[in-house]
Amino acid sequence: MKVLEAIITGSKLLKEKNIPTNILDSELLLSKSLNKSREELLINLEQNINKRDLTNFNKYLIRRSKKEPIAYLIGEKEFWSKKFFVNKSTLIPRPETELLVEKLVTLYKKKRVNILDIGTGTGCVIISLLSELKNSSGMAVDISSKALFVAKKNALKFRLSNRIKFLSQHFEGIHNKKFDLIVSNPPYITRYGIKNLSDDIKKFEPRMALDGGNDGLDLIKKVIYKSKKILKINGTLALEIGNEQINKVSKILVDNKFIIKCVIKDYKKNVRCVFAEYR
Repeated sequence: MKVLEAIITGSKLLKEKNIPTNILDSELLLSKSLNKSREELLINLEQNINKRDLTNFNKYLIRRSKKEPIAYLIGEKEFWSKKFFVNKSTLIPRPETELLVEKLVTLYKKKRVNILDIGTGTGCVIISLLSELKNSSGMAVDISSKALFVAKKNALKFRLSNRIKFLSQHFEGIHNKKFDLIVSNPPYITRYGIKNLSDDIKKFEPRMALDGGNDGLDLIKKVIYKSKKILKINGTLALEIGNEQINKVSKILVDNKFIIKCVIKDYKKNVRCVFAEYR
């Protein structure tokens, strides 16, 4: 079978399973199977595929047809123009989170800041920030040692290991440090709301990284309470939050002596991030 024929066959199979990105996914999975870039593949459409690679391609197609995320299948996800290593131990980086990074880079571009990333996952936020903020350094914590392994691997890949300290523990353990900036994308889906998520999320992404408790605010509250103790005066807390949570989150912040500095809306015009200063 030739490359073009395999792509067409694969995309047809995925289309029948209602996967909207069927052509792209078929190309990416064939790229993975042949260990070649997608671009390399598309300029060699008449290339023959050997039996072993075709077998691997078919295995990937079957997994994708069951809604397993493409990022887990190919082992990477692009974020901030970087290809981050991902696996099932981590949440898949979202384009919306890039909005948080973009705003913070603008605010701190020429400053030297000490950053804490709570619930770092793949490390995509702190790694993207430090790749831009050349004079800054930081710490990343996650209760999942498997997620931290992924984050460390990404820090090594992007040559930032010497500027990030990783801690495999609850961030309550950080008492003797003070930070200029705390960033967090905590779990914020309500426990009952998880069942309404698409199959690729609820069946494959780590529940621990999604479940925000009964009201979706359990972890957000914890981050806010603890940030008071480890943020410098006038330090900033940058939080990613869920849809329609801004009013409740703002009240919690104000009640804890934070001043709301700005909010960021996502591509659907929902408030996705809130920045608050501790006074």
